[in-house]
Amino acid sequence: MSNRIEDLEIYNLSEAFADKIWFLAIKWDFLAKDTIGKQTVRSSDSIGANIAEGFGRYHYKENKNFCYFSRGSIIETKGWLKKAKTRALITEEEYHLLLSQLETIHIKLNIYIKLIGKVTKTNQPGEE
Repeated sequence: MSNRIEDLEIYNLSEAFADKIWFLAIKWDFLAKDTIGKQTVRSSDSIGANIAEGFGRYHYKENKNFCYFSRGSIIETKGWLKKAKTRALITEEEYHLLLSQLETIHIKLNIYIKLIGKVTKTNQPGEE
């Protein structure tokens, strides 16, 4: 495994997702930006931020703990997106596309959590 956060797929996916949310919310009127916009941007930014903070920790247990925070931010973001759809800030199509991207991030984050601290055994010479 690389020691660079930029090489971690789940981090890159979450950062790209957060950027989409930013560029969507920046177009909303003041009330929408100040309420749902700020919260949605914060929760989506928190997904990648927690992955990065955990990645930088020394102990695997701490890394997993920050990934659990990230997972909570995924669920929070889903809630904010539902409100944005209900209040006609995003279309039904945008909602489903963003939800699908969050689901992918959620699945990949769960896989990453399971892999934290596991070392793959490589065959030594003479082993089969």
